[in-house]
Amino acid sequence: MTNAKNSPASALILGISLVLGLAVLGVLLGTAASQYRQFERSVTVKGLSEREFTADVAIWPLQFTEANNDLPKLYVLLDERVATIKAFLRDKGFSSDEISISAPAITDKSAQQYGNNGNSPFRYTAEQTVTVYSENIEKVREVSRELSELGKKGIAFNGNNYQAQTEYIFTKLNQVKPSMIEEATRQARAVAEKFAEDSDSVLGKIKRASQGQFSISDRDKNNPHIKKVRVVSTVEYYLSD
Repeated sequence: MTNAKNSPASALILGISLVLGLAVLGVLLGTAASQYRQFERSVTVKGLSEREFTADVAIWPLQFTEANNDLPKLYVLLDERVATIKAFLRDKGFSSDEISISAPAITDKSAQQYGNNGNSPFRYTAEQTVTVYSENIEKVREVSRELSELGKKGIAFNGNNYQAQTEYIFTKLNQVKPSMIEEATRQARAVAEKFAEDSDSVLGKIKRASQGQFSISDRDKNNPHIKKVRVVSTVEYYLSD
């Protein structure tokens, strides 16, 4: 009889305990969720580093074309042209190690199945390239402006051919990468700090970061030897009140 009388009271106490427990749990979960959301507040910013460097390698192709109806004579003429160009370059201060000669590309127009070759007075045409590979950028730029000396000797260069354009290369990217990444990251943090200040927040640690690809381009079309190196870093920071 005692157990029967106490069973309703026990059930009531158990029910109240469960209600209070769930209420406390709800409050705790709500507080935890609020703190979690606050911890998850963040801002994503970008930092830029952009610098200019002078190229350190020049690849300068001197490409010319000759034509003749006699193939052996054409080869003799090509050898003479190459010898003249090499002598010119050595006189200007380039070493033999900086000069390379490509094999001539010969076209026999009478052997071509397609194309209108009737207007050409020569059966054979040949294209050959003498290439200068040098780390002396200024010398390449200076001597390239003196090609009229070779033009006066009957050598016509294919200056408008894309393959005959001088290529300037910047090979020291790995040397400047660390400082540029540091600069980009520093700029990104400055932007994040300004955002935090404007939003009455406190800037926290880095949540995630990604380094963009480095790009190298000519500063402008008139100065292809001056390279513009650029990188953008993306950084996400935690924010708190």
